Amino acid sequence: MSGFENYSREALQIEHEIERKGAILGIDWDDAVQVRELARQALDCKLGENNCEPDDPDDRARIELFGLAQLMLTVMKESADQNLLTHGGAAWKAFARALWAEHEFRGGTA
Repeated sequence: MSGFENYSREALQIEHEIERKGAILGIDWDDAVQVRELARQALDCKLGENNCEPDDPDDRARIELFGLAQLMLTVMKESADQNLLTHGGAAWKAFARALWAEHEFRGGTA
């Protein structure tokens, strides 16, 4: 990647959007059970299938939240490639822990 990227600013903006989508969905980021269910939905979501169609505002917010998680991972990877440490805030960390736990539960490997 060429040019200067402000990874911290990007992560902060993504975190803000994750929090907004979580508020729309009524997510309590301190409720591990609720966040783990959200992680299950994220890993099961396949656009175009019945379980992941943006038919209503909640579905759209959920799908956008899943996209934000992917975007956060991309920002973190790109910054790591530049030997920079970038991370999100509390909402991102709660969601990331749940995603990783669900991935491992399903037998995933890194």
